[in-house]
Amino acid sequence: MPNRPVPPGTPVLLVEDSETQALQMRRLLEGQGFAVRRTATAELALEALNEALPALVIADYHLPGMNGDELARQIRLNSRTRAIPVLMLTEAREGDLERQGLESGADAYVPKSADRDLLLLRIKALLRRRAVAGPAGQGPGVAAFRRARMLLVDDSVTYRTYLAGLLSRDGYMVEAVGDAEAAVEAAAAAPQSWDCVVLNAFSASFDGVTLCARLNALRAAASGGAGDGAGFQIVALGSDSPAERETLAHVFEAGADDLIPAMAEAKVMSVRIRAALRRKLLQDEDRRSAAELRDRELAMERAQAEAAAAQAKAALAEALARANGELEDANRQLRETQTKLVQAAKMASLGELVAGIAHEINNPLAFIIAHQGTVDRLLGQIQAGLGEDQAAQPLVSRCRDRSRSMALGLGRIQDLVLKLRKFSRQDDAFQRVNVPDALDTVLALLAHKLGERIIVERRYEAVPELRCSPALLNQVVMNIVSNAADAIPDQGRIRIATSNDGEFYRIAVTDSGPGVPDALRERIFEPFFTTKPVGSGTGLGLAIAYNVIQAHEGTISVENEPAGGATFTVSVPMKAGR
Repeated sequence: MPNRPVPPGTPVLLVEDSETQALQMRRLLEGQGFAVRRTATAELALEALNEALPALVIADYHLPGMNGDELARQIRLNSRTRAIPVLMLTEAREGDLERQGLESGADAYVPKSADRDLLLLRIKALLRRRAVAGPAGQGPGVAAFRRARMLLVDDSVTYRTYLAGLLSRDGYMVEAVGDAEAAVEAAAAAPQSWDCVVLNAFSASFDGVTLCARLNALRAAASGGAGDGAGFQIVALGSDSPAERETLAHVFEAGADDLIPAMAEAKVMSVRIRAALRRKLLQDEDRRSAAELRDRELAMERAQAEAAAAQAKAALAEALARANGELEDANRQLRETQTKLVQAAKMASLGELVAGIAHEINNPLAFIIAHQGTVDRLLGQIQAGLGEDQAAQPLVSRCRDRSRSMALGLGRIQDLVLKLRKFSRQDDAFQRVNVPDALDTVLALLAHKLGERIIVERRYEAVPELRCSPALLNQVVMNIVSNAADAIPDQGRIRIATSNDGEFYRIAVTDSGPGVPDALRERIFEPFFTTKPVGSGTGLGLAIAYNVIQAHEGTISVENEPAGGATFTVSVPMKAGR
């Protein structure tokens, strides 16, 4: 199998009582993408293992209270945690401490003074060979005891004989070969029958890195890609001297699970190989347990499904109908929410654009209006000074007429800029407003447009006062009533009604015009959208109304009346103080 990078966020439990060393280790691991949880004692670490399980436990050997070797022993005695790799750290280099740590259940032993790169390679190797565990809290499957099968690869007859005797005395079934091709052939013949391959990484007659890679590919193919925990262990023999450190890194990257100094004491080599085999056998048992558990769960689920099938048939039609109704409601709410979000996004982006445009127009506009007034005043003085000069008087009069026409045009531009600024933001403070008086003021301002052709009906049934921004009435109602008047071609009527309950204050404006086509209902509140002829409307009236109501956390809706015409309803929440 290829050398895969550690997935980002891989959880690691760090058990270290020294704050300084814990901080250094945390920085090293988090710099590699690990998610580190740290405890200061072994007792707290065991409590942490009752929660979500980490992918690796890194523990200091010397801890207050329970030592690191006892922590490893406790982890191995619990069926829920026994497959978690344990890396032991210590300041000491004595072989006895290493042997105690490995015999208690640790998978690897690394001095704290070891090179950081080799430490990371050892951690990644442990995680690469980590078994795929079954559900948390379930016991393991029980397998019969058997002697482990070892494949020994070394080109030195003397050392091969010595190592084969050492492994045989430990109770292993050993097959020794002297070259890489014989090792690959033996592993390929029955890859599932081997528990561990021990090879010389610095052999003179074959490349140890290449052999590790070939064996790694064989066990990956034999496991069928079932997971990184499948297949035999690969233990390389070599040296951790600085001159050979780069080669060791390649050995780990090629797929080796552990590296043992070739000149290590017999006891140290035995416990290191025993630790690798224990890890492999635990992984096998854990996979077998998970498979048995899955089979039992599937059988139970099948029986429960068959027993519940008869009861489910009667309720299926009702549940399906209810689900369809809920789905339809959810889809409707989703469409409504999507429409509101799109409209709000348009208003926000266009508000920023319009505010900038209005500001840029307003500055030169103020300059032009000021100078236009000066020009008109000077023309008046010139005209008065000409007296009875019949030739110059008509020219000056025409100039003054053009100047006044310019003033009308500038006034329209100034009014448009004001609307743009009010569209982009509402800076009116909230205050208590008498709604009937404000509505009557709006109607008085629009009297020239309503004239005698439109009859206005007033139905003020709500409480008279509302705490709101004056723009809610001055801009919103004025724009709605003005649009309603424009929509009525000849004679007609407009009704303004107010109402309130415990939650909302409502202002409804109903006209007798042609109504709003369904295709335009979602667009009438868009800025610059208008159905009026060119030059007759800016398309900002209802957009300003929408923006003001959004500031009040309210809503505006439009519905066509059965008898003709449209009703625009403004609703704002009756919050405390309003």
